[in-house]
Amino acid sequence: MKIPTSLWLVASLVLVLSASGCSSVAPWQRGILAKSQMALDIYPVQSTFKSHIYTSREAVTGNSSAGGGGCGCN
Repeated sequence: MKIPTSLWLVASLVLVLSASGCSSVAPWQRGILAKSQMALDIYPVQSTFKSHIYTSREAVTGNSSAGGGGCGCN
């Protein structure tokens, strides 16, 4: 059974495109690529503080690492 030429063309195109996506980042380029706009949470300290206040007021600990009761203490 002979494999069609179009299948070879598609397979080689997929191989070339997938290999070109793998690249390493040099240490001096990481600072350039680590922009604040790329962060999942722009204000991590403020978000942690708000989460702690929320869990203290609601007296629940759900999906956060803040513990404690309704009084606001740990």
